[in-house]
Amino acid sequence: MMMLAPRVALLLLCGVVAAGTIVAQELPATAADRFALLDRNGDGRISRDEYDGDAFFRVLDADHNYRVTVDEVQAVLGPQRDGEFSAAEWVRITDLNGDGELSAEEMRRSSQMRFQSLDANRDENLELSELQMGVGRR
Repeated sequence: MMMLAPRVALLLLCGVVAAGTIVAQELPATAADRFALLDRNGDGRISRDEYDGDAFFRVLDADHNYRVTVDEVQAVLGPQRDGEFSAAEWVRITDLNGDGELSAEEMRRSSQMRFQSLDANRDENLELSELQMGVGRR
């Protein structure tokens, strides 16, 4: 699998878009462009396989110790922007056991929960309209 660009990976983690095999320097500007990038098989839907929490984890775990810290997320996120979650908030939200770090399993579960949240019609696929409605949703 190709490596995700770090900023794209964090935006994926945050639920802005779904994960897949992405190589990009910047996130496409529109939800439609992001959707097209992520719909690897071109079927007009993003499957669970194209929404990959393990890919998020591999990108964020900079020191390869199988734990993701606030500092590792911050290094990818960069300065906090108005209206966006901080690195600490994203770790807190995703940290299911409350230890202040993220495991691969926590990232996987978070990704699965986000997918379920976005999948409004419960067909196990994300359509463009579902992605558009979920962008920016906390």
